[in-house]
Amino acid sequence: MGARPAGPSGLVVLTDRWQARRPLPEVVAAAVAGGARWVVLREKDLPRAERAALAAALRPLLAEAGGTLIVAGPDPLDGDAVHLPSAGPYPPPALGLVGRSCHDRAELVRLTTEDYATVSPVFPSRTKPGYGPPLHRAGLAELIRASPVPVLALGGIDTPDRVHACVEAGAAGVAVLGAIMRAEDPAAAAATLSEAVETAQPPAATTGDAR
Repeated sequence: MGARPAGPSGLVVLTDRWQARRPLPEVVAAAVAGGARWVVLREKDLPRAERAALAAALRPLLAEAGGTLIVAGPDPLDGDAVHLPSAGPYPPPALGLVGRSCHDRAELVRLTTEDYATVSPVFPSRTKPGYGPPLHRAGLAELIRASPVPVLALGGIDTPDRVHACVEAGAAGVAVLGAIMRAEDPAAAAATLSEAVETAQPPAATTGDAR
């Protein structure tokens, strides 16, 4: 077996067709045009066949740009990349790329073979109002230092200033949902947030608290 692929970085888009202003494939295509190279397919309320068909429609949009579709949940829907909830399954399945949602130090230290984790909520979120309390930059930085894997910041990240705060705290990237799904122009929103990731200054000494 070869080396495992690098985990997500930069701008990572989470889907929610109920909040999307246009059909989901159109929104994803626009986000990719704006610079997103990682998309997490949620839509867990769909029957498997419909969700698999949606995954099959989205994968080429990303593949053409060198991107990757990750599926939320343990079923990769005929792919090789999943993002698991904090509740399980443990141990994670043996797939090409595995991430997990985490919210505190206890969940982070349970990670074993996962490639990356999301940490949330960093800021108050319109998508999940009242979910928290928000970590803000200091809390995010503390959890990143405790994490054995790269961390994506998630929750209320909808402006360049908030992107900068997350990257400056040590995040490998930012995961966003509403900022893209609810955008009048998803391509422009993705471009703005992608540029913010690229121009942010990561902390000078983050070589590895990898345990």
